[in-house]
Amino acid sequence: MSIYVGNLSYEVKEDDLRNVFAEYGTVKNVQLPIDRETGRMRGFGFVELESDAQETAAIEALDTAEWMGRSLKVNKAKPKTDGGSSGGRRGDGGSSRRY
Repeated sequence: MSIYVGNLSYEVKEDDLRNVFAEYGTVKNVQLPIDRETGRMRGFGFVELESDAQETAAIEALDTAEWMGRSLKVNKAKPKTDGGSSGGRRGDGGSSRRY
Protein backbone atom coordinates (compact mmCIF):
# COMPACT_ATOMS: atom_id res chain seq x y z
CA MET A 1 0.00 0.00 0.00
CA SER A 2 1.04 3.58 -0.53
CA ILE A 3 -0.24 6.80 1.02
CA TYR A 4 -1.40 9.81 -1.00
CA VAL A 5 -0.58 13.15 0.67
CA GLY A 6 -2.35 16.12 -0.89
CA ASN A 7 -2.53 19.88 -0.36
CA LEU A 8 1.19 20.08 0.37
CA SER A 9 3.07 23.35 0.46
CA TYR A 10 5.18 23.86 -2.66
CA GLU A 11 8.14 24.34 -0.31
CA VAL A 12 8.03 20.74 1.02
CA LYS A 13 11.10 18.57 0.43
CA GLU A 14 11.32 14.77 0.54
CA ASP A 15 13.19 14.88 3.86
CA ASP A 16 10.42 17.04 5.41
CA LEU A 17 7.76 14.50 4.47
CA ARG A 18 9.98 11.59 5.52
CA ASN A 19 10.46 13.12 8.98
CA VAL A 20 6.72 13.63 9.53
CA PHE A 21 5.82 10.06 8.53
CA ALA A 22 8.78 8.54 10.44
CA GLU A 23 6.80 9.20 13.62
CA TYR A 24 4.44 6.40 12.51
CA GLY A 25 6.97 3.82 11.32
CA THR A 26 9.81 3.06 8.96
CA VAL A 27 9.55 5.10 5.77
CA LYS A 28 10.45 2.98 2.74
CA ASN A 29 9.84 5.52 -0.01
CA VAL A 30 8.82 9.15 -0.59
CA GLN A 31 7.87 10.60 -3.98
CA LEU A 32 7.13 14.24 -4.74
CA PRO A 33 6.12 14.57 -8.41
CA ILE A 34 7.50 17.57 -10.28
CA ASP A 35 5.57 19.46 -12.95
CA ARG A 36 7.40 19.01 -16.28
CA GLU A 37 6.56 22.47 -17.53
CA THR A 38 7.28 24.57 -14.44
CA GLY A 39 9.85 22.36 -12.71
CA ARG A 40 8.17 22.89 -9.35
CA MET A 41 6.50 20.42 -7.05
CA ARG A 42 2.88 19.61 -7.93
CA GLY A 43 1.47 19.95 -4.39
CA PHE A 44 1.04 16.27 -3.60
CA GLY A 45 3.18 13.24 -2.90
CA PHE A 46 3.27 9.58 -1.99
CA VAL A 47 4.74 7.88 1.07
CA GLU A 48 5.25 4.18 1.64
CA LEU A 49 5.77 2.82 5.14
CA GLU A 50 7.01 -0.62 6.15
CA SER A 51 3.60 -2.07 7.10
CA ASP A 52 -0.08 -1.53 6.44
CA ALA A 53 -0.65 -0.98 10.17
CA GLN A 54 1.88 1.87 10.20
CA GLU A 55 0.29 3.42 7.11
CA THR A 56 -3.19 3.19 8.62
CA ALA A 57 -2.00 4.89 11.81
CA ALA A 58 -0.36 7.68 9.79
CA ILE A 59 -3.49 8.22 7.69
CA GLU A 60 -5.72 8.40 10.78
CA ALA A 61 -3.38 10.83 12.54
CA LEU A 62 -2.48 13.12 9.63
CA ASP A 63 -5.62 13.42 7.49
CA THR A 64 -6.81 17.06 7.84
CA ALA A 65 -3.83 17.89 10.09
CA GLU A 66 -2.37 21.38 9.74
CA TRP A 67 1.22 21.33 8.46
CA MET A 68 3.26 24.16 6.98
CA GLY A 69 0.15 26.33 6.90
CA ARG A 70 -1.91 23.79 4.94
CA SER A 71 -4.62 21.29 5.88
CA LEU A 72 -3.32 17.93 4.63
CA LYS A 73 -5.38 15.41 2.69
CA VAL A 74 -4.01 11.96 3.56
CA ASN A 75 -5.48 8.66 2.35
CA LYS A 76 -4.66 5.35 0.69
CA ALA A 77 -3.23 5.94 -2.76
CA LYS A 78 -5.35 4.60 -5.58
CA PRO A 79 -3.57 2.38 -8.09
CA LYS A 80 -2.53 4.09 -11.30
CA THR A 81 -4.83 3.06 -14.12
CA ASP A 82 -3.63 2.14 -17.60
CA GLY A 83 -6.43 4.19 -19.22
CA GLY A 84 -4.80 7.54 -18.62
CA SER A 85 -5.13 10.61 -20.77
CA SER A 86 -4.95 10.59 -24.54
CA GLY A 87 -2.70 13.63 -24.41
CA GLY A 88 -5.47 15.95 -25.51
CA ARG A 89 -5.99 14.15 -28.79
CA ARG A 90 -9.46 13.36 -29.96
CA GLY A 91 -10.45 9.78 -30.61
CA ASP A 92 -11.75 10.71 -34.08
CA GLY A 93 -8.31 11.42 -35.53
CA GLY A 94 -8.21 15.02 -34.33
CA SER A 95 -10.44 16.52 -36.98
CA SER A 96 -12.98 19.01 -35.72
CA ARG A 97 -14.25 20.09 -39.16
CA ARG A 98 -17.78 19.26 -40.16
CA TYR A 99 -18.87 18.78 -43.77
